[in-house]
Amino acid sequence: MFPQDRIENWAHGQGLWARVPAEDWNDWRWQMRNRIATAAQLEALMPLTAQEREGLRAAAGRLAFAVTPHFFNLIDRGNPACPVRLQVVPRAAEGVVSADESDDPVGEEKTSPVPGLVHRYPDRVMLISTDRCACYCRYCTRSRLVSAVRGGGFRPQLEAAFRYIAAHEEVRDVLVSGGDFLLLSDEKIDYVLERLRAIPHVEIVRVGSRVPVFLPQRVTPELCAVLRRRGPIWMNIHVNSPRECTRETAAALERLAFAGVALGSQSVLLRGVNDDEEALRSLVHRLLMMRVRPYYLYACDKIRGSAHFRVPVARGVELIRSLRGWTTGFAVPQFVVDAPGGGGKIPVNPDYVETFLPDGSVRLRNFRDEECRY
Repeated sequence: MFPQDRIENWAHGQGLWARVPAEDWNDWRWQMRNRIATAAQLEALMPLTAQEREGLRAAAGRLAFAVTPHFFNLIDRGNPACPVRLQVVPRAAEGVVSADESDDPVGEEKTSPVPGLVHRYPDRVMLISTDRCACYCRYCTRSRLVSAVRGGGFRPQLEAAFRYIAAHEEVRDVLVSGGDFLLLSDEKIDYVLERLRAIPHVEIVRVGSRVPVFLPQRVTPELCAVLRRRGPIWMNIHVNSPRECTRETAAALERLAFAGVALGSQSVLLRGVNDDEEALRSLVHRLLMMRVRPYYLYACDKIRGSAHFRVPVARGVELIRSLRGWTTGFAVPQFVVDAPGGGGKIPVNPDYVETFLPDGSVRLRNFRDEECRY
């Protein structure tokens, strides 16, 4: 299903936009201007199911629909169960809200001392830099803020955030997220990074972005020059399916790596997307081939209307067990639950310990389920 072939053979190219001049196709601003963002545009490009039509009608009140031409080309237009399609095309199931779901499932608002800044952990903060994304994931944990469909949009207070960070010397690590930070102009990105680098106690600057996957054209030499100048930068991208690993994305990640950016990936465990052993193993292998270290596999947050995406935690543990020992340990992400209400990320691992013995030794089981004693 997902052959472990070479990067140069992975899905790529202009597809439905083959007649567009290459200089336009490779311009990230052209990609943004030509996003598929309405039901009419989408239905002109592929047949929709009744569930998708209903989801698109309701999307305007929950989370905008938008897909770049690059990412749209990865959709199997004849398969409603395509793992790329499931992530970005709204479905009626988004309107089914469970009692334990909320707009802020991981409690960001209650740990936000300044609009756009979250201070949940003792030594680090998250700076929400913008409310816009290149495409909108239907399971987005921050859908209350992004895409400006809920009452005028979110406006981060960057200067107040910089003052807060400067006043709190315990903050040594800043994650810049969004929306997507890399959708800002080169000048704005440079300014934000410059301000953070000017704070003496900030040791680590991280960026969370899905741009290299949704919009690899954005990773220009000029952007890479900014990141190199303000480095070291740690960047976690977001990839969920092997289908998202394209030649263009691999090239964009290579440019980032050569600019000195340390690359990791955070994936979300999603029903029908990556909740089987073959898809997950192919995903982590392809990430390593693109210079990206698999970092986290998240249980899907309990955002409103996401029940159809969620996979039992026990299944996540089984999937991690299917990787450990059967591929390099460097390819195995940490499976985590971001605790509802703001409890933070909790690792959930397969248990390889049988028992601790009185003499200080331990009885273990390995990846082949063979017992050993240490």
